[in-house]
Amino acid sequence: MKRLLLLLPCLAGLAACPGRNEQRRSQAEPPLTELWLWQDQIRAAKLIVEPLAPQPVGGLVLTSGRVTFDDLKVAHVMSPVTGRVVRIDAQPGQRVKKGDTLAVIESPDVGSVFSDLQKAHAELTSTEKDFRRQKELFDVHAGSQRDLEAAQGNYAKSRAELQRAMRKAQLLSGGRGGSQSYTLRAPIPGEVVARNVNPGAEVQGQYSGGGVELFTVGELDTVWVMADLFEMDLGRVKQGTECVVKVVAYPKRAFKGIADWVSDTLDATTRTAKVRCKLDNPDRDLKPEMYATAALAVDRQRALALPRSAVLHLGDQTMAFVEIGTSPDGRVRYERRPVSVSEEMGGEYLPVIRGISAGERVVTVGAVILSGML
Repeated sequence: MKRLLLLLPCLAGLAACPGRNEQRRSQAEPPLTELWLWQDQIRAAKLIVEPLAPQPVGGLVLTSGRVTFDDLKVAHVMSPVTGRVVRIDAQPGQRVKKGDTLAVIESPDVGSVFSDLQKAHAELTSTEKDFRRQKELFDVHAGSQRDLEAAQGNYAKSRAELQRAMRKAQLLSGGRGGSQSYTLRAPIPGEVVARNVNPGAEVQGQYSGGGVELFTVGELDTVWVMADLFEMDLGRVKQGTECVVKVVAYPKRAFKGIADWVSDTLDATTRTAKVRCKLDNPDRDLKPEMYATAALAVDRQRALALPRSAVLHLGDQTMAFVEIGTSPDGRVRYERRPVSVSEEMGGEYLPVIRGISAGERVVTVGAVILSGML
């Protein structure tokens, strides 16, 4: 009886405060996709809400590619003769002038070429004498026109053979140390970027169909970035467009350059066109075959757009928080809503495709905090 008398006042108090029970009940009412916050919670989260309105979008086209040589400043050196490397005179990193020795190759091809040249000289001398003799006989009516024409044809063939042998000998005119040696020389000035041969190695001549690159000589003070440009961006990127390139090796550095060429054809598989960015590389920090990202500056457009800070990626869905009014107890309602935006355009704002209408109030700062509270 004493316990019952003690509980009666408490039960009477709960019955006398129906508003408090209703308030607690209302706090448990938000749908799974909504948050209801008091003003002090909003201030603590430092939320910023702005109406959706047209914004300048684009301004950048983002793409990826790789660093390559300026192909006018690089030479891939192969041997024109088959033989054995007997000496290496150029090492990676060494600067060479045009005509400097890279390697010496002992090759029987060199001896054969100069032997053919001597034979061609001898053949030309013989056919020339025969032609003159037949011409003299024909002039005094002691020889036939048929013999003269045959001698003239042989003489012309000998001259052609001598010219061929001379051109081939000129190609191998770097021979030193005997008729069997060929000196491989630098075709352009620059730095020995790569060496792919060792002393004693057997090499195949490039004209025999089995030649391989022995040396790479080039300049790295200017490089190219060959990037892929999507079909939708072809009309926006022009020759002379400024670009900013970044590479993984230097994440805090931006290399500035110019897009000096845009391909007129598309790859049938990837539906992309090549764009070439030319960059100065005085410190030689950019190396060929580095992967790179390029941002190309283009004209901006105006469209309904969300700032990047308002867009959330949850799994395979893209979301944003929209303020949709107040709850019965006076709290501000925020709805997490699926949206579709175009993320191909670079820049601070992303054009809205669907999901939010103009004028709706969107959480532009603090959306991540709301996502963690939901």
